[in-house]
Amino acid sequence: MRKSILLIIVCVLSSHLSMAQEIPSKEWQIKTALMAVPQDYKDGAKVYGYDASGNFITLKNGSNDYIALADDPKKEKFSTAAYHKDLEPFMARGRELKAQGIEAQKIFDMREEEVKAGKLKMPDKATLCVFTGKVNPETKEIENPYVRYVFYIPFATGESTGLPTTPTPPGHAWLMNPGTHRAHIMITPPKK
Repeated sequence: MRKSILLIIVCVLSSHLSMAQEIPSKEWQIKTALMAVPQDYKDGAKVYGYDASGNFITLKNGSNDYIALADDPKKEKFSTAAYHKDLEPFMARGRELKAQGIEAQKIFDMREEEVKAGKLKMPDKATLCVFTGKVNPETKEIENPYVRYVFYIPFATGESTGLPTTPTPPGHAWLMNPGTHRAHIMITPPKK
């Protein structure tokens, strides 16, 4: 009896894990990644995503200033992102360190040191858009779409920008990570 229950649990977990890591088609990844890109830049944006084995690859070459990231199939919640190409060295370094198994705070600290030492280029300003929603399991369409905006301005402070440095009500801007390489203005519109 115990073996049967254990076998059922293992089967359910295995099924759940394989479903969570199913790689969507290239076309779907491109379509949904582009949802994070501002309208003016959608047509020529570069798109990164995943091949059938889960490797991070270029799905579509770009011809403008935007790069889009497809949803990570290893993560439970759907999220795509798009950013100005000047952020690519910063983003690529973060992906590299994460792939090495380094934890978030250590990645932050390492990139901070590298930017200050001039080893990692951080633009003086750049935009990131994060698109979230829920994938309809039947239609594969994105329901309840939502975009939040991040404007990187490295080493900015509350004093240099006049912005609060603590979260504000939805729709109001505030400065996150003030005084660091990753200082950025957060704008989180109200959800419908």
